[in-house]
Amino acid sequence: MTSLQIAPTRSTWRVVDIVVAAVLAVASGVVFFAWNTVHHSLDFLFVAFPPASALLGGMWLFPAVLGALIIRKPGAALFCETVAAVVSSFMGSEYGWTVLASGLIQGLGAELVFAIFLYKSWGLPTALLAGAVTGLFGGINDAFIFAWFAEYTQSMKLFYVAAMTLSGLVIGGLLSWLATRALARTGALSSLASRKAAQETVLGTVRK
Repeated sequence: MTSLQIAPTRSTWRVVDIVVAAVLAVASGVVFFAWNTVHHSLDFLFVAFPPASALLGGMWLFPAVLGALIIRKPGAALFCETVAAVVSSFMGSEYGWTVLASGLIQGLGAELVFAIFLYKSWGLPTALLAGAVTGLFGGINDAFIFAWFAEYTQSMKLFYVAAMTLSGLVIGGLLSWLATRALARTGALSSLASRKAAQETVLGTVRK
């Protein structure tokens, strides 16, 4: 290497990182589009108390945590969640282009958590926290910023935010962490920083 060449750092995105993140985000956008339709078939479960529907909201939150756990670069959470939202909108999301703002806000929640840990912590506790904060941001956005639920009382809106946070923790955090380990076992992540995810402990350290 000559003195004029710049060595890549842990935070530098390589071509493979960009490609995998893009594929993951687009696939997540397709899942979003499908879920936008399917989740209405479950509305009957929440007729008695509609804010409880937020317990399924994690299905719109997983790309942020999953993308960060797989790519392990700054910006991965925000990129994957936002691009997934854009793809969903292009495919005809019932929520239109508002999903772009939702994706940005939700992705920012996960991104902040991984940034606080300097993008060095990829264990289960960090994944759960990232999923929960993603849900918290998403719930606040839905209930108070976009204020989708004018018919809800203040208590119902707070319940919605809490349920969204719990859903983000379980679906966005726990399931994304498990999915990353499962993918690593198949060898699909062999060219990525997460290639040893299956060998990591719950706290994210690699077993000797």
